[in-house]
Amino acid sequence: MATTHHLTNPENVDEPALTLWERAKYTLVRPDDDSSPRGRRPQADDRSVEELREAIYRSDDKERAIGLVAGPLAAVVGLLISSASMDYARQHHQGVGVYVGLTYLLLGLAALVLISSLMRKRLFQGITLALFGLAVFQLHYTYIGFAAPFILAGAWYLVRAYRLQQALKVAELDERGVSGERR
Repeated sequence: MATTHHLTNPENVDEPALTLWERAKYTLVRPDDDSSPRGRRPQADDRSVEELREAIYRSDDKERAIGLVAGPLAAVVGLLISSASMDYARQHHQGVGVYVGLTYLLLGLAALVLISSLMRKRLFQGITLALFGLAVFQLHYTYIGFAAPFILAGAWYLVRAYRLQQALKVAELDERGVSGERR
């Protein structure tokens, strides 16, 4: 690993010294041309470019089944949380108008989870599940038990969508015969 002295005063005069900004950037972000084992390109998926595009376009049966279960479950959780919040507000002589709007919001997000699962849209499933979990968690920190599964499921969908996009990039590069150079 290079020392700070080496970066600011290189022995090779032909190469300019790295600026403070470049040193900070390269400590936080790995450059694309890094040849270390951690910097190598990920291995290409065994699927062809067309198969990867189809996998990106539509979620598979397992993802769809999880979404079809999570949608109605989200509606039930939303109704339970909003009714408990309204009961608490009534007991403490507070207005319930905000909680009625909250009920509509949670039911709307649950419906979007169900619709995106029926349409097999992985990215929208992930976004709506994560938003539902975030909305539940923002109500009160004690609802983390209700929110965490939805946030984790949404994150799982988003990570799967990201990994498929990365596999598609690698497969397209391999199809063109590019070994690792950037355009």
